[in-house]
Amino acid sequence: MDAGHDPYVALRSRPFRSFLSGMAAVFVATQIQSAVLGWQVYALTRDPLSLGLVGLAEAAPFLGLTLVGGWAADRLDRRLLAVASLAAVALSGAALLALSLGALRSPAPLYAAQALAGIGRAFFRPTSAALGSELVSREHYQNAATWRSSTFHTAMVVGPAVGGGLLALGGPALAYAVVVALSAVGLLALAAVGPRPRPEPPPGRLHHQLVDGIRFVLAQRVLLAAMSLDLFAVLFGGAAALLPVFAREVLGVGEVGFGFLRAAPAFGSVLMSVALVRVAQIDRAGRALLGSVALFGLTWIAFALSRSYALSLALLAAGGALDSVSVVLRSTLVQSRTPQERMGRVSAVNSFFIGSSNELGAFESGVAARLLGLVPSVVVGGALTLVTVGVVAWRAPALRDLDRIGGARG
Repeated sequence: MDAGHDPYVALRSRPFRSFLSGMAAVFVATQIQSAVLGWQVYALTRDPLSLGLVGLAEAAPFLGLTLVGGWAADRLDRRLLAVASLAAVALSGAALLALSLGALRSPAPLYAAQALAGIGRAFFRPTSAALGSELVSREHYQNAATWRSSTFHTAMVVGPAVGGGLLALGGPALAYAVVVALSAVGLLALAAVGPRPRPEPPPGRLHHQLVDGIRFVLAQRVLLAAMSLDLFAVLFGGAAALLPVFAREVLGVGEVGFGFLRAAPAFGSVLMSVALVRVAQIDRAGRALLGSVALFGLTWIAFALSRSYALSLALLAAGGALDSVSVVLRSTLVQSRTPQERMGRVSAVNSFFIGSSNELGAFESGVAARLLGLVPSVVVGGALTLVTVGVVAWRAPALRDLDRIGGARG
């Protein structure tokens, strides 16, 4: 640990603790919902493309509205907006619960419920990111980002494992009931965060305000390169949406084994986050970011070729640890180089990139698996991740040569 560095400095803020507690409940709920919905849809259809359609159902409204969500986060009370948008996400879980209590013959109603979650998250993601940045001072952004990443990835360990257990114990209905309960806990915790003073955005026409975050990111070459790296690396290299197929068809495990597969990347992320929270700054941050993404792609190639359940778990955990490095570095970079009055809109652009890579990545994985086959599609995706890293390193020397985050803007 760096001399004089306090690894718990962000947690000494009471509002940040309340915020983090609420986010923990929300993260666990969304991870349970995602894991259970994937298993439920594949059990209903036995078609990997249907898993991609789950991602598309959420991505379409999310990507269409996230810039509006960022604009709202810079105009309205961020705490109240976070609570309101989380309520829409909770309604999605309630809808899935109601659907699972009946006899499902088609996945279409499930897709519709997930689309409602996409609408809520279009506002919740940029708003919660901007709200979290208000609760700590700028010099503590990396510490706060690491704690939030650690909380998220702990939820990714707990959520899928609990989801798999709940599936085995009581089916999808029980799992979704737990999702609704956790969402209520998250709502109460976020409501306890007091309002924070923040500068008002400058006046201007609505369409100019909506695209202001895009203009800002385009002017910040390092930010654009880091977001693009994440977008294409996860779009091509991440195949988490296909884990139900690997669990059933390749590794031959049931609900509980699938839950541990979903949890393994987050387990690795938590271990890495525990290490990162004790580091004040990461030297050679640009090279660390590029290297972690390249190794992330390699772990997915090895996972696709593995036929050992234990080895597959280890590879997923290693990939999660590497992903944690890139998440913390990118989050710290975005927050440290964005003025507070633009934080909502820039967070929306960041959410757009993340949402594109995650939700559209799920759709891409399903389509690729249908066209190329399960294993070849993941191998090709991992190889394209390596190509992405090479192109970004070549075309964005400012990112490649970035040392410590927090210097001059690039």
